[in-house]
Amino acid sequence: MSILKFIVCLLCLFSFRTVSCDFGSIGVNYGRVADNLPDPSKVVQLLKSNGITRVKIFDAHPSVLSAFVDSGINVTVTMPNQLLSSAATDLSFTDSWLKARIVPFFPRTRIEAIAMGNEVFMDSQNTPYLVPAMQNMFASLLKLGFAHDIKISSPIAFSAFENTYPPSSASFKSDLKPVIEPMLDFLQQSGSYLMVNIYPFFAYEANKDNISLDYALLRPNQGVKDPANGNVYQSLFVAQLDAVFAALDKMYYDDIKVVVSETGWPSAGEDTEYGAGPENAALYNGNLVRRVLTGGGTHLRPNHTLNVFLFALFNENQKNGPISERNYGLFYPNQQKVYDIPLSLDALNIAVPSPPNKGTGSSVDKGAEPSWMCEIAGQCKHHMQSSGSNQPRVSPGKFGVLPCSLLLLYFLIGM
Repeated sequence: MSILKFIVCLLCLFSFRTVSCDFGSIGVNYGRVADNLPDPSKVVQLLKSNGITRVKIFDAHPSVLSAFVDSGINVTVTMPNQLLSSAATDLSFTDSWLKARIVPFFPRTRIEAIAMGNEVFMDSQNTPYLVPAMQNMFASLLKLGFAHDIKISSPIAFSAFENTYPPSSASFKSDLKPVIEPMLDFLQQSGSYLMVNIYPFFAYEANKDNISLDYALLRPNQGVKDPANGNVYQSLFVAQLDAVFAALDKMYYDDIKVVVSETGWPSAGEDTEYGAGPENAALYNGNLVRRVLTGGGTHLRPNHTLNVFLFALFNENQKNGPISERNYGLFYPNQQKVYDIPLSLDALNIAVPSPPNKGTGSSVDKGAEPSWMCEIAGQCKHHMQSSGSNQPRVSPGKFGVLPCSLLLLYFLIGM
């Protein structure tokens, strides 16, 4: 490390007047729709060896939860969609479910949340059961004394929103509002957060003639301006996330936090699935990890810590649908990486960010700043302006705080 880098490190450590560039967290979805995956105990070791400290599973199977005992990894479990009707109509059902699925393992298995279903709004017949099921689960947690430690939420698809371009115009679909509003009330009153599945890949695939691949992959690009407020977005991911925040604002739930419960990019796909491939998957996930772990919120939520679950841990060979559905994994079932990207702050090594490979169909501008750096710079400017003076505000994040100007300098030195 050069003397200049060393000095910057010291300045970062000992600066007390700081602008918040809150570090977020990266988790991973551990799906098991496959017949060739390693044992859960080996999966725990794989996660730990890659510095992954949060995982979301799509059930609450005892064999999986027992493997995470004393692992130090935070786990989000799921009650499957097909159980929501029972959970909604019978409090004793949620009591029994918790006693069978959670009580034997918590707190040694660090269960941080229960997802009530997944993308429930995709099935209109199941939708009415969602909020009553969430309420009953919360009541059952209260009985056990777990409600403070285990949050209740439900991942919603990005298709639950409309008019998402530009982001400031976004809102929840009108036909969902009779369920969305009581759900948001519940999240607000219980101190929980909204889970949203965001896939820029789907937007790019459907609109490749209008959306820049660089914009979708968090690569350097010209940016996209929201004409309503002048915000310039350097990545589709952040634009879609701000669309979620705009929709919350319109319903006066601006205090509810958002967790991105799924996002990813397939490493293979059908010929018609434009953009799918290992290079683009590595670029999207790698750049997103950098964006999340190096701090900064969004234009509409500059203080919001980004917490993101990548989809998915493994390629799952028994999933239905197009080729892409079986190729979202970061790892093959033999635990070898599909592509090599950092998944933790330690692995990221922010002093010398590795330049991403050229993505399929994407031009490389070696002289341009990475788009996530531009957005961090924008958040720093926002903090200083909103404080009413040139004196930055202090806002500690989950992983600590660095002065944004020093953080940017730190990146530039490494580049």
